[in-house]
Amino acid sequence: MNALQMLQKINAMAEFNRWCGIEVTVADPGSVEIQMPWRPEVGQYAGFLHAGLIGTLIDTACGFAAGTVAGPNLLAANFSVNCLRPAQGQKFIARARVVKPGKTQIFTSCDLFAVDAGEEKLVANGQTLLTVVQAAQ
Repeated sequence: MNALQMLQKINAMAEFNRWCGIEVTVADPGSVEIQMPWRPEVGQYAGFLHAGLIGTLIDTACGFAAGTVAGPNLLAANFSVNCLRPAQGQKFIARARVVKPGKTQIFTSCDLFAVDAGEEKLVANGQTLLTVVQAAQ
């Protein structure tokens, strides 16, 4: 099973990711791209993507990027999000990469883009520090 298939399988098991409509579209060692379509349920009162979903996309993409180098047993230890402009579009694309891999911690970074009429605009970025954990038995 390659990295893309592994992450698609993990993503399909996450009920929240399914509710959001998150899809894993690209996975290479150390990098991932995920997408989510716009729908009214993910918006806030003014019609922009809710900041909680912005954080979700950044955290998920970063976790999946780390998973391509460390496997699926990871937990976020810390993450930060910078909202750069209102997130409005037909879909959202998060591109994450591993900045520094390690045996116990992996530092990742992500850019989030809104896509409208085929044009991408950077709407947020963030970083996640992930901890490698023992598999549940």
